[in-house]
Amino acid sequence: MEKKNRMAKGLPAYDSVSSSMRSQLRFSSETGQIWLHEHRMLLVHADAHALMRRELIDALGMGRARGLLMRMGYVSGMSDFELTRLNPEITSDLQLYMAGPLLHTLEGIVKTTITKLEINRQIGKFYVEAKWENSWEGQAHLRHYGESSEGVCWNLIGYASGYTSAFMGRPVLCKEVACHAMGGSHCSLVGKPVEEWDDASDFELLTNHESIAEQLIGLQNQVVQLRSAMGKKTKLPSDIVGNSPAFLTAYELLTQAADSQINVLLQGETGVGKEVFARTLHEKGVRCKESFIAINCAAIPHDLVESELFGVEKGAFTGALASRPGRFERADGGTLFLDEVGDLPLSAQAKLLRVLQEGEVERLGGTEIYKVNVRLVAATNIDLKQLVGNGKFRSDLYYRLNALQINIPPLRDRKLDILILAKSFLKKFSDINGKKLRGFSDKAKLALLAYQWPGNIRELQNVVERGVMLAPNGNHIAINHMFPSYNEQVTELRLDGKGGLTDSQRESGKDFCEAILSGKITLEQANTLLAEAAVEKAKGNLSAAARMLGLSRPQLAYRLEHQSETSTKNGKQNGSPVS
Repeated sequence: MEKKNRMAKGLPAYDSVSSSMRSQLRFSSETGQIWLHEHRMLLVHADAHALMRRELIDALGMGRARGLLMRMGYVSGMSDFELTRLNPEITSDLQLYMAGPLLHTLEGIVKTTITKLEINRQIGKFYVEAKWENSWEGQAHLRHYGESSEGVCWNLIGYASGYTSAFMGRPVLCKEVACHAMGGSHCSLVGKPVEEWDDASDFELLTNHESIAEQLIGLQNQVVQLRSAMGKKTKLPSDIVGNSPAFLTAYELLTQAADSQINVLLQGETGVGKEVFARTLHEKGVRCKESFIAINCAAIPHDLVESELFGVEKGAFTGALASRPGRFERADGGTLFLDEVGDLPLSAQAKLLRVLQEGEVERLGGTEIYKVNVRLVAATNIDLKQLVGNGKFRSDLYYRLNALQINIPPLRDRKLDILILAKSFLKKFSDINGKKLRGFSDKAKLALLAYQWPGNIRELQNVVERGVMLAPNGNHIAINHMFPSYNEQVTELRLDGKGGLTDSQRESGKDFCEAILSGKITLEQANTLLAEAAVEKAKGNLSAAARMLGLSRPQLAYRLEHQSETSTKNGKQNGSPVS
């Protein structure tokens, strides 16, 4: 009975998870950032926070400010639950719940002591009584408005309700039954499922999607959209995404070219979206109701290029069993997009030039002339002018194609667009896979911005798709979901057991040494772990693994072989089967 009461008070749960939760809080002196897992935190002056609370009350009134602050706390509580449930060291429901109050304490919000707790997630049973000490919100309200006749720790109540609702997987409402601002020495709360309260109207403030918070955000978005509309005459199509100056310059050229019939050359690296630009050019022009035909010149064998472009008559060569039109005839009246045009053989270049000059096509093996009216859009990821100088591309064709050149910038020069594009891809792949994700973690966003994207938009699309597939439903996409081998080269500090800051890497090294010195693992086992970790990190490359450990390849191979023999020998001695 005594053991059950102690568990109800949460003492063992605090002891078992406090070290683990402290290790999630990191301080980077190099970058000036604070991290809770992969989510960026702010160390904010309590007085500044209290002043903002006061201005909200004065501007919105007590009722609306209360709803807004409760909603903010509710969202924070749900976010913190996501962090705690991903912690592998939390193995029980009791530990998982107690991690929430502990996080609230680590964040400097309030010290929480659980005085009564009943949990049974299987049947949906929950009841909690808790004591709050040093509530910043209660102290701030008392300082600015004097004593209150009711509880005023609205943000804290929202947090407790949000964390508990996420934990239970059902609506739970926490209420403040005593408050420091009411003249008490501390604050107290009671929490239980919504349906068990006689009056649960407060829960509507927490989940109301028409709350003042969303109204303010909505009004702000409307102002941004109106300002954007005032500065732009046209709206970007749904498949064209971007806000950076380099991108908008290219798009403005494309818009100007859409109403004319000028030949356009799209210049840009692989994966920047040249075909998307070409399709947009077609759809915005007068030929939008006719065909858009695309062909990748680099993907077609040279001996088949001419038949693909200009068509073929039956019997023109072995395998030509029927007459068929080429891409020019199929694009008649519309647009023909020649991707990687620099890969065209010289013989095809000569015929292409004639088609562009005369507007006539003669099929391979035929004598009949077909009139075509085609707008040509070409694209290349190499410098055609340099190919002209090397004699690999006809100069007259180059000048015919390059009537207007549009340079599409690489993604590394479009930093403002990376997160916009990533968000667009996130929505697309979430819908395809039937997932509901909460976006990217703050560290994941920084990783997206720091990466150089040699594969450009196509690579970003693939990375986000992988992140959507690997991220658990209802969570944020973390760095390792998108970049499995990501290794952050930043020194971070974490809290030790006394609340001081220590180097997290050094602390991990101390833990490893302590495991050896306390006899939890032997020195031989430690060497094995290091060798195996190096081989795994080097993806099986023994030479690379040996360099990491400061050994020669034969030395590492000998150690691995020796360790394998020792393991086999021990297995036989213990009577265990050896495979």
